[in-house]
Amino acid sequence: MPDHLLLEAAAPPDVYGVLGEFPSADQLVEAARLAHEAGYRRMDAYSPFPVHGLAEALGARATRLSFVVLLGGITGGVLGYLLQYYCVVVSYPLNIGGRPYHTWPSFIPITFEMTILGAALAAVFGMLALNGLPRPHHPLFAVPEFNQASHSRFFLCLEARDPHFDLDRSQEFLTHAGATYITIVES
Repeated sequence: MPDHLLLEAAAPPDVYGVLGEFPSADQLVEAARLAHEAGYRRMDAYSPFPVHGLAEALGARATRLSFVVLLGGITGGVLGYLLQYYCVVVSYPLNIGGRPYHTWPSFIPITFEMTILGAALAAVFGMLALNGLPRPHHPLFAVPEFNQASHSRFFLCLEARDPHFDLDRSQEFLTHAGATYITIVES
């Protein structure tokens, strides 16, 4: 094991994952690419700024959020139209100038606004649900070095829920990938 590598060896029974620190963004991207090629799928990278190519190296795929927003928009539009129809045609019909009760062109502005409202609410709540938020505490917050992830350091976390995860093999992998600091993250 190299001299520059600091390895915390105590393996707690309940492990969230293994966290490795990398000296640069390029090395983080390369380590993420190597981890994905090695079969790791449950991992995440942390960087103080957006890193080009990191999402692809992690194997990120498209989310279902656009489908959730579409369903929210359609639901909002349909409910807005049906509410107007119920109010004007069923519940309180008024004969104004001999016009028919169901005049759909007059329903369009409210239907449009309800579509936008439904899509916006679905986007916010769908994003929160798909990201598992709110989560006031994350196991990585207990790692003292991790508070520098938003300032100047680059981290890759291999999560224990990955089927390919093995504590010793994962630590060894991060060592060979070029991590300068490796720690076991407790749940």
